[in-house]
Amino acid sequence: MSNDWTSALGALLNSGNLPEGEEIKAEEPKAAGPKSKGRLVISYERKGRAGKEATIISGFTESHEEVAKLASQLKSKLGTGGSARGGEILIQGNRREQLLGILRQLGYQVNG
Repeated sequence: MSNDWTSALGALLNSGNLPEGEEIKAEEPKAAGPKSKGRLVISYERKGRAGKEATIISGFTESHEEVAKLASQLKSKLGTGGSARGGEILIQGNRREQLLGILRQLGYQVNG
């Protein structure tokens, strides 16, 4: 007896257990829904930064590469500096309101 699954399936199909003309169709994998982007927190800091303002976005569930890519997009849209480190994005200046709107447009749930 062969351990080949295709011959076993062929034997099943030829045994007459299925009505004639009926075929076994493999189920197509269901498309995944939109990826949950998690809930982000936007905070404002000035302490420990020599008096300079910074807006911090935290709570990302994406990979570091995705967070860095988003940081680049945000810096470009806002025309400001910043960085992505340790799963957080730092944007220079007080940009809470602008970031809230942009991140919501991108599909993130944001607590400001």
